[in-house]
Amino acid sequence: KRMKPEENLKKFSVNLPNAPDPVGSYVASKIVGGFIYISGQVSFNTDGKLVKGKIGKELSLEQGQEAAKFCALNILAQLKKKCGSLDKVKGCVKLTGYVNSADTFVDQPKIINGASDLISNIFEDEGKHARAAVSVNSLPLGAAVEVDGIFEL
Repeated sequence: KRMKPEENLKKFSVNLPNAPDPVGSYVASKIVGGFIYISGQVSFNTDGKLVKGKIGKELSLEQGQEAAKFCALNILAQLKKKCGSLDKVKGCVKLTGYVNSADTFVDQPKIINGASDLISNIFEDEGKHARAAVSVNSLPLGAAVEVDGIFEL
């Protein structure tokens, strides 16, 4: 029997932050047909402090993975804010991860695993998703990582 995402939040002791407001001229989430699109969420930690810096320079691989996990927590918070409950979300279709990384850093997929693993834990088999993990020269507000997502309702 499939556990409900809300039960999995408790099972994995995941506390969702308040969903951050957009920092530009866009919406945080948009429902189209049977899908919900979540705008890029940057690496605000659970205290609302932004994890900043370049992976492979100021930040380690492990710090980058943690930053990606914070992005996923903010994605889940946006889903819950828009849908009322994560149990109304069937699963994840695709994540795109952007890693603020040094020119010589090549482990972007390992960084974005921090987000993918959390989403997969919460949505179980329905959390398995297509993905891209891309290196970028900089991110809004100096963020270390940004992740956006498409989910099925």
